[in-house]
Amino acid sequence: MVDNLSPENRKKNMSAIRSTGTKLEDKVSRELWRKGFRFRRNSTSLYGKPDISIKKYKIVIFIDSCFWHGCKIHGNIPKSNQEYWVKKLVRNKQRDTQVNSYYESIGWSLLRIWEHKLKKDEF
Repeated sequence: MVDNLSPENRKKNMSAIRSTGTKLEDKVSRELWRKGFRFRRNSTSLYGKPDISIKKYKIVIFIDSCFWHGCKIHGNIPKSNQEYWVKKLVRNKQRDTQVNSYYESIGWSLLRIWEHKLKKDEF
């Protein structure tokens, strides 16, 4: 199926999708800071580049969006270019599993927070 946006509009749309400094990260960070935790955001020195890490307590936090991480409740696959998107989203899930296994093997605590949980203020 053909993309329904022009290349210029598609580029503008995709460039607006942020991987760091998201509203969801800000929300979690504010709450942690308010409770007295000091942390790093998007630490490249840690495997999987966790959204938030607290090395002192060996904790990593990943904030997973429903689309990019294949939420069973809200995740969906775009109708155009489905072959690409299925492959991409499956790979994201596999990477999440690898990252989880890595942190479990080295004795760190790992927390994955779904986007929909934060949007409902269940955090």
